Amino acid sequence: MEDKIYLFALQNAIKYEGTANAKGLFGRVMGEFPEARKNAKKTQELIEKAVNKVNKFSLEKQRVELEKLAPGLSEEKKKEKREGLKPLKNAVKGKVVMRFAPSPSGPAHIGHALVVSLNSEYCRIYNGRFILRIEDTNSDKIFSGAYEMLPDEINWVTKNNIFKTIVQSDRLGLYYDTAEELVKNGHAYVCTCDAEKFKELKIKMQACQCRDISVEENIDRYHNMFINYKPGDAVIRLKTDIMDKNPAMRDFPIMRINDSDHPRMGKKHKVWPLMNLSVAVDDYDLGLTHVLRAKEHMDNEKRQRIIFKCMGWEPFPETIYIGRVNFEDLRVSCSKTMALIKEGVYSGWDDIRLPFLAALRRRGLRPGAFIKYAIEMGVTEHDKSVTQEDFFKTLYAFNKEIIDKEANRFFFIDEPKQIKIEKAPDKEVELLVHPDFLKRGKRKLVASKNVYITAEDFDNIESGKLYRLIDAFNFEKKGNKLVYHSESYEEFKKMPRGKIIHWLPVSNELAETEVLMPDGTKRIGFAEPKIKKLMIDNIVQFERFGFARFDSKEADKMIFWFAHR
Repeated sequence: MEDKIYLFALQNAIKYEGTANAKGLFGRVMGEFPEARKNAKKTQELIEKAVNKVNKFSLEKQRVELEKLAPGLSEEKKKEKREGLKPLKNAVKGKVVMRFAPSPSGPAHIGHALVVSLNSEYCRIYNGRFILRIEDTNSDKIFSGAYEMLPDEINWVTKNNIFKTIVQSDRLGLYYDTAEELVKNGHAYVCTCDAEKFKELKIKMQACQCRDISVEENIDRYHNMFINYKPGDAVIRLKTDIMDKNPAMRDFPIMRINDSDHPRMGKKHKVWPLMNLSVAVDDYDLGLTHVLRAKEHMDNEKRQRIIFKCMGWEPFPETIYIGRVNFEDLRVSCSKTMALIKEGVYSGWDDIRLPFLAALRRRGLRPGAFIKYAIEMGVTEHDKSVTQEDFFKTLYAFNKEIIDKEANRFFFIDEPKQIKIEKAPDKEVELLVHPDFLKRGKRKLVASKNVYITAEDFDNIESGKLYRLIDAFNFEKKGNKLVYHSESYEEFKKMPRGKIIHWLPVSNELAETEVLMPDGTKRIGFAEPKIKKLMIDNIVQFERFGFARFDSKEADKMIFWFAHR
């Protein structure tokens, strides 16, 4: 990989007249080498090492070096390499239908965002339809707020690509009709056996006594599931091969009785489909053509195929298996997070410390960052493990590509310390609102002897060095005083120097500003007056501090949520 990165750096340098760009290589390396994603920090170090080496060469030497190591590449021949997602098998433009089917046990988190993006982008590529299906047939694992949060968040992260949203509890009639047809056709039976007894028989590959009762009695039992039977008294089982080598395939259940309160239906219904029946019915009814499945659903796919066969449905959707993304040190469990919210550890699903979309969206992460991460990750059956640091480093890099253009620049002085610079003149400074978009104009600040700097900068001012207020003037420390030296930047460069310091004038017009950080702490200070004109959801870059999203205003205080550096 290191050798290939070196070649990439040479190609990049030649393309850009002798100067390679590390940023331009990161995505290419991540796409070429899946193992690079496991340690983004190390990968970035290898890229920077190669770029630094290559940039010391002349353009001619770069060409010679590339030709020596890889003849032909020096002519910048296009490499036949797939970019983006690999093609779907048997996909027809305009006919592809795919779905994302979460349980409403909580809102969407980062794991959901990646799988959603894969489904949605395939539909976008093939001009197909992307369906959001909320699978809420298990009333014991439902967070009622998810009914509103999931559609909103999934529509956001897919850039408004949902064709249709359905909720399974609205479709019970379809499941009942299918179950009844399976019973009438002799493909299913109502089993009243004790669960443990049935388990013992299944292990021995022996049928229970309910398997061979008449269709008429099965229909009576089916009706009694809605009237007389109680939870645990009966389940509907699909009649399969009781001798199947895989115990999971032997007469598996497709419907049960559950009289718990349902968040949407209350106690209106007590007979509920199990996952394989409801998924099979929906996939057929909605015309699914392709389904991305986690590898642990291989048995479920087989069960659903059996249901399709019993009902005479075809074709069965093309299945693409994908591996799991294991977040090593991130809490993405809805149930555990909900418990901590109830305990007051977190303020809600949008607590800034959580890896849920509600929080990340509020911080200023954009859908395109998740989509690009998913595409770079690709569709593979291999499981991936990723640390919090590596995941967010890559996600932030993709997000920065998006928000860097929209984010105007401002000064924010964190933990402000007022200083007095003796003999300093008043100096009006003009700064670009955005260095790449001159038409956005300039902002003006006046530096004088009284300015604010950060407490950190104040604590690090030493005697014997020259310091500079950015774009204003130079000063030095003499004894216990700070004294004006000169305006010349050239002189600053020649002298023993400290750092260039961000500053703000001491003024009542400054905006009192609070930035909520990802660890839940707050950074309080002042920002330029111009930020008072921002609209909610605007992204800014506080220079030398990071990107932040304007979240709210409390009295005269501007409140931002930190995105990333």
